[in-house]
Amino acid sequence: MKYFKIIVLFVACTLCLAPCSFSQDFHFSQFMNSPLSTNPANTGFIPGGDYRLGVNYRNQWSSVMSVPYKTMSAFGDIQVAQRENSWMGIGGLVLRDVAGSGNLTSTKIYGSVAYHQTLNLASLFSLGFNVGWASKQINVTNLKFPDQFDGHFFDNHLPTSASLDYSSINYLDIQAGLNYAYFPNENTYLNAGFSSFHINRPRESFFDAEPGIDNRIPVRHTAFLNGSFKLNDQWIVNPNTYFSLQAKSSEWVVGANAHYNLSGDGEKILIGGLYYRSGDAVIPMIGLGLKDYTFSFTYDATISTLRNYNNTRGAFEFSLIKQGVFDKFNGNKRDGMCPSFKN
Repeated sequence: MKYFKIIVLFVACTLCLAPCSFSQDFHFSQFMNSPLSTNPANTGFIPGGDYRLGVNYRNQWSSVMSVPYKTMSAFGDIQVAQRENSWMGIGGLVLRDVAGSGNLTSTKIYGSVAYHQTLNLASLFSLGFNVGWASKQINVTNLKFPDQFDGHFFDNHLPTSASLDYSSINYLDIQAGLNYAYFPNENTYLNAGFSSFHINRPRESFFDAEPGIDNRIPVRHTAFLNGSFKLNDQWIVNPNTYFSLQAKSSEWVVGANAHYNLSGDGEKILIGGLYYRSGDAVIPMIGLGLKDYTFSFTYDATISTLRNYNNTRGAFEFSLIKQGVFDKFNGNKRDGMCPSFKN
């Protein structure tokens, strides 16, 4: 009953977040499995390990577009300068997104650093930053413009007056974030975070700058809240919610997944869950944990009016994460922060 009340309170808190549509930046439904792209303060925050490696892949709208949107990432982070009550985290993140017939391709490479300080009352404060290089390019040969319409079809061989000043652009990108974690006992964990992306507001345009036209990327603000509650030696429940706001676009995802201890020693774990993106999709999750590896798969089942065109087939996504320790005999000093099946 105690944990049921905590989980109900957790969900009630998420209702304070406004419902929404879509964010302008790329996004993963499995935001909880893409920690460095969700908040740079997550860098090196690895309660059960010394290091972490992961990959994410998302394929979206393949049922309604000849060229679907594909988003990929790879990341890694590690704990360094470990002391009794504090440590640093350093890491790196590579993102790549390919969208549409014009092969609008975004490549972003970030270096990330965070400081973690334990506080009294079983809590932790984290501050993180990342700085990266971003590149975008587009292939206009596959695009169709109004003056290429011959009355019946769009003909790419017809000349067009549409032109870009640049086919590729590059810029510096900076993000920052805060985290607060609370772990009063080995069976209870809560974490809240806030981050801001593009805080330097880089200019992003394939055209020359013109007076009165703002081509700078709006700052994206992101907040998340998650928890982990060990109900018994067989079940751990993880509620999660995420809200992102950029200019007039927003995204809200809420849900939970549960871990079932298949092997009794925490070496084999079955994962199942359900999430909801407001006004857009219902997202079932299934996954498997095997020793230091965790594989998760989600499917975005469209519930918006777009379902009339894609038959609810929105996107599929998977993540693979490895988490480990350097000295398996001594383990990790942060082990007691987050509920676990492993002793």
